[in-house]
Amino acid sequence: MSKDRRACSVGIGRAHAKAILLGEHAVVYGAPALALPIPQLTVTASARWSCRGTDGAGNVSFTMTGSPSRPMVTQASDGLRRLITEFTAAMGVDDSPHLDVIIDCAIPHGRGLGSSAACARAVVHALADLYGREVTETEVFDLVQTAENMAHGRSSGVDARAVGASAPLLFQRGEARELSIGCQGLFVIADSGVVGRTRDAVELLREGFQQHDGAKERFVHRASRLTEEARHALAGGRPEELGSRLTDYHDLLRAAGLSTHGIDALVEAALTAGSLGAKITGGGLGGCVIALARPEQAGEVTQQLHAAGAVQSWVVPLRGLAENAL
Repeated sequence: MSKDRRACSVGIGRAHAKAILLGEHAVVYGAPALALPIPQLTVTASARWSCRGTDGAGNVSFTMTGSPSRPMVTQASDGLRRLITEFTAAMGVDDSPHLDVIIDCAIPHGRGLGSSAACARAVVHALADLYGREVTETEVFDLVQTAENMAHGRSSGVDARAVGASAPLLFQRGEARELSIGCQGLFVIADSGVVGRTRDAVELLREGFQQHDGAKERFVHRASRLTEEARHALAGGRPEELGSRLTDYHDLLRAAGLSTHGIDALVEAALTAGSLGAKITGGGLGGCVIALARPEQAGEVTQQLHAAGAVQSWVVPLRGLAENAL
């Protein structure tokens, strides 16, 4: 391939955000988790061979739009560099040209919305487009997990699946399948403005398990039961029951020390405004709250969430997701 061809070639890849409905933390111990795609929060990655020519094997330059903190950019870049190395090896392509990768990410970083997994998925598809290669979902998943495990330590894989899903997913032990949706309503996702601390939350939970005999088993059992009940409520058209399970799961995470006063205030605001249920979503110790509301309640719920400190919010209608689900 000529240098001229490299200079004018560009590959494009896309992905979107996700939110965990139920199953956080317990999913890494084999419990089920329910994940919701957030199609309006997107990532677009573009990859091209640099006009500057090559200056070393596997050289990559990253540009990330927005203003994430420098440690996050560095952490993300390390994982993405490893991903690119794994991609070129797996696909048997030339890794010598210098690559310029631009990531346009509308997903807030560190909020439990899957920004790192979405960026990784978008980069995989941009590279596949650039090199003219077909990639299977299994190959994409494995490559995204390469970056995720560098960024977060041991990753359950739920983010890697959900950021490419077109419908809500049931995820368990590495396997994902689409959920049946029989409910109407809206999910309101509110950003607390505080970066979550997943690694700290994981360690806090682990310490709690070590201090109390049977604590892990009780946590995983309770989480599994709530998640299964929520799954059946979602499929069976019982939004009140689904909402109650969301709130119950929040209580489980709060009892484990994984919530904050600010998050609890948002959950309380959503419930006071008429939400059917609300909880923290993601790793914990910051991040976002997700609330289930009837369509006629969504405006009031959103307003009260902002009054309680939310810095931004998004609405995901179940009706639209149901068209993509089983």
